Amino acid sequence: YNLNYPLRGLGDNFMKELTLITPTFLFSAVSLLLLAYTNRFLGYTSLVRNLKVKYMEDKSTVTKAEIENLKKRLKLTRLMQLYGVASLLLCVATMFLIYVGFQAVSAVIFGIALLFLIISLALSVWEINISSKSIQIHLSDMEK
Repeated sequence: YNLNYPLRGLGDNFMKELTLITPTFLFSAVSLLLLAYTNRFLGYTSLVRNLKVKYMEDKSTVTKAEIENLKKRLKLTRLMQLYGVASLLLCVATMFLIYVGFQAVSAVIFGIALLFLIISLALSVWEINISSKSIQIHLSDMEK
């Protein structure tokens, strides 16, 4: 069994298109994405601490709802980071596999890296949706 050609049926062009440059584009994009995710995570942790102090003072249901919302957002952000880091690691693995000549295996690993990036971005969209609900919760006490 030749590890270099496990995807024989996909055609010769499939294997020749992936060069060392291809994963480097994803590498730089994912790095910037992880920086944004980390900044978001740090902002949420600070906000949770402030809201906890506020909740301990007034026991407001609005504040409690905001804290619950932020807890969901923190969990999603951690998952976004996890899938983003996995994508980054697989990009590095792809570059190594291309370097040592395992084109077919590198194509599969790169595909998985792309899949993880898609999952990370989908989680980000979900988290953005939840954050818009957070604004609604925050403004709900003005309507009373």
